[in-house]
Amino acid sequence: MGDKTDRTKHADTIIRNHIVWSMGAGMIPIPIADFFAVSAIQLDMVRQLCKLYDVDFKENEMKAVVTALTTSGFAKAGARMAVKLIPGIGTIIGGVTMAILSGASSFAVGEVFKKHFETGGTILDFDMDRLIKLYNEKFEKGKKVAREIHKEAEAEKKAFKMAKKKKADPAEQLRKLSDLKKEGIISKAEFKKMKKKIVNG
Repeated sequence: MGDKTDRTKHADTIIRNHIVWSMGAGMIPIPIADFFAVSAIQLDMVRQLCKLYDVDFKENEMKAVVTALTTSGFAKAGARMAVKLIPGIGTIIGGVTMAILSGASSFAVGEVFKKHFETGGTILDFDMDRLIKLYNEKFEKGKKVAREIHKEAEAEKKAFKMAKKKKADPAEQLRKLSDLKKEGIISKAEFKKMKKKIVNG
């Protein structure tokens, strides 16, 4: 995959997929559990980006960099985690909020590593001050990206529910079909054929 544009597109796909997965992890009702789940997802994202950019992946070193980057972002999320501890409604509100923050964090981590690798960076030349600054900038943009993904997911869920509701009731279809046969609009053979189709779904 020598073409830079193709590689960038592939990197964007890797990042987006891991944003979605980390948002799912952010819905776990136990704050500490989702923190570790998101961290594991982000590390997997970095592993895939390393492979894409032909950079040697060293788990301990990469884990340390990811932790250093995300500490500031998740420190801001401390209050949000506390919300999750409120029974019932806290789980719902905290879960959605953490999903957005988890998605934003994964976006920022992915963008930082993508930028570093695209400019020829390796595991040996991380400038943490510069990368943390870039992470914080991307974290803000990531919140917008994560909200959009959340909206899309909710819209798809709503459309699916509506489609299920609109699905015609077989009993009602058969009743109408029977009326058409009685009125002579369709023949007995047509009735049988259409009835079979309705029954078989």
